[in-house]
Amino acid sequence: MEATVQRKIDRYFASYSDDHRDPLNQRIHLVAVPAILWSVVALVWCVPSFGTWTRTGIWAALAMFGAWSFYNRLSRRLGLGMLAFFFFCGCVCRLVEIRLGLNALLAGAATVFVVAWIAQFIGHHHEGRRPSFLTDLVYLLIGPAWVMAKAYRRLGWKY
Repeated sequence: MEATVQRKIDRYFASYSDDHRDPLNQRIHLVAVPAILWSVVALVWCVPSFGTWTRTGIWAALAMFGAWSFYNRLSRRLGLGMLAFFFFCGCVCRLVEIRLGLNALLAGAATVFVVAWIAQFIGHHHEGRRPSFLTDLVYLLIGPAWVMAKAYRRLGWKY
């Protein structure tokens, strides 16, 4: 009998998928998880650094680097996709900050955060399963990677 070695990322995805079997809940997650990730980046973007509001984004860049490092250790290919998404998030944050101001970015991020989490809990209520992060907080990071992996599979890419 041949033993198969399962990667850590695959074990995380198997467990996460077990809590997200319902098609409606999955569709909600495909929209809400990236929205939550962007909103967290944007909220952290608004944290002042060095006592001023003029140097924004530093804390968000550090947080994105930390999260990217986690993803990259689990899967280099998935890490590249997450890096691209983080770059997109940073660009959107900077664009909103320049065009509308930091207060608008903060208000928009807070609104997206609340609405997306409400959607998540509606999806889990519909499915009748608890969110994975209530079992282990690491699943707050696994959710975005799970969505990215779904996109990879749809494109026929390996992660």
